[in-house]
Amino acid sequence: MIMAQQKARLDLLPANALKGKRLGISASDSPDLGRLGVSEAQFRITLGEVARTVVNAGGDLFYGGHLQPNGLTRVLLKELERYGRDDRPLKVCLSWTVHRIMTADQLRQQQQIAGAYGEIRCLGPDGQHMKAPSEDPPIAVFTAEESASALTNLRTYMTANTDARIVIGGKRAGFLGAMPGILEEILFSLENRKPLYLAGGFGGATLDAIRVLRPADAEWIPNLPSVVEPDPRLMRALDRLREVAESTNFEGYDNGLTQDENHLLAASYRPSEIAALIGRGMGRLLRG
Repeated sequence: MIMAQQKARLDLLPANALKGKRLGISASDSPDLGRLGVSEAQFRITLGEVARTVVNAGGDLFYGGHLQPNGLTRVLLKELERYGRDDRPLKVCLSWTVHRIMTADQLRQQQQIAGAYGEIRCLGPDGQHMKAPSEDPPIAVFTAEESASALTNLRTYMTANTDARIVIGGKRAGFLGAMPGILEEILFSLENRKPLYLAGGFGGATLDAIRVLRPADAEWIPNLPSVVEPDPRLMRALDRLREVAESTNFEGYDNGLTQDENHLLAASYRPSEIAALIGRGMGRLLRG
């Protein structure tokens, strides 16, 4: 294990090693941060490290989120403003129900804020990339079914347009879709045989997925009983992950990392270590 940690720190991707490759980032706040003794700041630093590693090696990042001032989109953009390329390597993909509550002028203003570091992509209700924002008046309210459908279509688009996915954190409750977003994105990656990098050190739905796909990699932390009844949508999603992994004989771990390295990634909370492992895995995959 110590050797794997040392090698992860030493691995640096050469410039343009990931040129033309696209990495999806699936990330949201984890309910386990306090229990694990890690901070939200550490969580955000990790996302920044991953972004810098991929972009400095020539890759592009795809993130499906929102444009709130204190959200993860801003975290990624700020990191790229400091260290990244200026050819819009970050693709911020917005579901129909996220961008249609905004005016076209507001979206254009957000694109100006993103500048040379990010491209805002608005998706239609069918999940297809729109050439330009809608000029129609904003829609104030969407039904739960409309939100769930739009989010599923966003995740379908993200899966089709990325080569691999890094997953970190993830809600277990309070989500808008048919299942926790992190788990739906993992599910689509499995169904499409796309490599996964499951960073479990921040807990959340990512760790739940690891416990299903590779239980031994989650043994570093006990599975404590929840103080509240788990959302049935969460439990159904985990059952579905298990079914798909078994039926396809694919767990997402064909990601360029060894078993020991994936084991380390499943438990690490160190930003530089996580970023180095992901960079190493992608570099190996691309070298064939």
